[in-house]
Amino acid sequence: MTISELIPIEIIENKTFIIRGHKVMLDSDLAQLYDVETKKLNKAVKRNIERFPAKFMFQLTEEEWKNLKCQFGTSSWVGKRNRI
Repeated sequence: MTISELIPIEIIENKTFIIRGHKVMLDSDLAQLYDVETKKLNKAVKRNIERFPAKFMFQLTEEEWKNLKCQFGTSSWVGKRNRI
């Protein structure tokens, strides 16, 4: 069973952004979909970095982060400091 069979595609699409020509999700949104804490997801990735292709993740530049936050307004971003 795939994640799209468990979670409505609309929810996944609403949490997906196009950045640098790639579809991406914020770490906090991905952690929420898998029902884990964001810091635990990030820790697991760091602990198993060799299992993830380089294209699987990247960190936003300050400009990209500001542009992304502007798309939603600041109230929905309270507390979100980590980048992809």
